[in-house]
Amino acid sequence: MELITGIPSPEISFIDLGPFRIHFYALFILSGIVIATILTDARLKARGTPAGLFLDIALWAVPFGILGGRFFHVLTHPNDYFYQGADLLDVFKIWEGGLAIYGALILGAVGVFIGSRQAGIRFLSVLDAVAPGMLLAQGIGRLGNYFNQELFGLPTTLPWGLEIPSSNPAYPLGLPDGLSFHPTFAYEMIWNLTGVVALIWLGKKLQLQWGKVFALYLIIYSSGRVWIEAIRIDPSEIILGLRINIWSALTGIAIGVVIYLVQTRRHPGKEPSVWLEGREPVDQPPETSKDAAK
Repeated sequence: MELITGIPSPEISFIDLGPFRIHFYALFILSGIVIATILTDARLKARGTPAGLFLDIALWAVPFGILGGRFFHVLTHPNDYFYQGADLLDVFKIWEGGLAIYGALILGAVGVFIGSRQAGIRFLSVLDAVAPGMLLAQGIGRLGNYFNQELFGLPTTLPWGLEIPSSNPAYPLGLPDGLSFHPTFAYEMIWNLTGVVALIWLGKKLQLQWGKVFALYLIIYSSGRVWIEAIRIDPSEIILGLRINIWSALTGIAIGVVIYLVQTRRHPGKEPSVWLEGREPVDQPPETSKDAAK
């Protein structure tokens, strides 16, 4: 039985279908969005909404989230896009990589708020429903970083080190050829998938509502992001000695803790309904204890 001697880098990052070039990064992002949408819709349906309702909300949340993710990435990596001779159109080339989750969260939440208001259901109920799917989508999306051969960590001699060719523009200058690096994409995938299981289990076990599942999502994801970000070596803005995404993650943890504590104190019981007051369907039965726990 042969031991793992390293994770090889993929030889391709896209495929050409006639005149169309399809980047694997974009495929994994889209796959994550589709799977997250299906899971979220099922979670809302279990609470009494009609099948497909979340699709209407996603039509707002997804574009807002992508715009927010790209804007935040460009804002925090200005040297990659704004320099003498730069092609400003690169700002819009999302398929080449570069979406910041915290920017996606901020504007994505705005989209969820608009969509949930139009659908007549509680904003916090939607955030709770979408949290596991969003974390799952983030895990799937990290495979795109693998195919782009980007965002890897410090050099390592561990048997699962990621092999990066020295010809890669992201290969650190001054380091000898043939080094392997921490596969941070894999670390975050494993962390996120474990987090999905934890969110679903804790949500049912503790009967969490009123935005508390989403609060745990912020805490779980951001906690992992802190230590993973600390071993990444891709260029980043540094504030007070820390990468900017570490500050973003610490802020995410703090916001998650505040939401959880405030909502636990304000709403110790269950939500009366997933629907906004006065927006319930005429034939909508009240949620039973079993339903409310979902």
